[in-house]
Amino acid sequence: MKVAVCGKGGVGKTLVAAGLAYFFVKKGFKTIAIDADPSPNLALTLGFSSEEAGRVVPISENRQLVEAKTGTGYAGVYRLTFTVDDIVRDYAVQTPFGVNLIVMGTVRSVGSGCTCPANAVVRSLLRHLIVERGEAVVLDMEAGLEHMGRGTAQHVDVMLVVVNANVKALETAKRIHELGAKAGMKRILLVGNKIENKAQREAVENFVKENGLEVLEFIPFDSMVVEAEMRGETPLKYGDAPAIKAIERLCDKLLKGNT
Repeated sequence: MKVAVCGKGGVGKTLVAAGLAYFFVKKGFKTIAIDADPSPNLALTLGFSSEEAGRVVPISENRQLVEAKTGTGYAGVYRLTFTVDDIVRDYAVQTPFGVNLIVMGTVRSVGSGCTCPANAVVRSLLRHLIVERGEAVVLDMEAGLEHMGRGTAQHVDVMLVVVNANVKALETAKRIHELGAKAGMKRILLVGNKIENKAQREAVENFVKENGLEVLEFIPFDSMVVEAEMRGETPLKYGDAPAIKAIERLCDKLLKGNT
């Protein structure tokens, strides 16, 4: 099962991604979570403390690794064909919930020289994880899909676009749906999150109907989630929280739809 989770900032996609990875593990899957967001915080939601999360070095910022994979010994000349299976073995970090985490990191161009080597490593690793490995993979992504090549995107089983009832979030979801379809993704579904009342649910449902989209699950606004995050805790500790139960239902629907 390969799932990409994306959406506008602030809609809660990281909790959805972390929750799916957690429930995949609970259901017996060896699971890899990939934090591909420019502002990575998936480690925190998967149970790491701030200090532990800070010690996870993103792949794109690991200069020694990037040089080992792409270096040729000649300035400005890079090797772009290499294996990456050892990166999974050596750099995936097991989280307290049993999910193996890889933080991709972002490639900074200003003042950092050529970004080609780090980009090459990230792209090759992403393709390897999605196309060649048999684990369940959950990607917490940024809104755009530019860093996923068409050949990689076609191997994702489903892309979940997380939205709330905000018009900006819904319009972003529409654009992401268009990008995903062009990239070759076959199943692109919306997840309504932080839904507080009937009016908000209907707003999402009406937008989806008008634009030919589909919602797989609605996750309610949950004060238990808000309070846990205020305390610096992962909401996944609270299995009875309505939002966490809804994410488990989402996981079950994904697995049922993939059989």
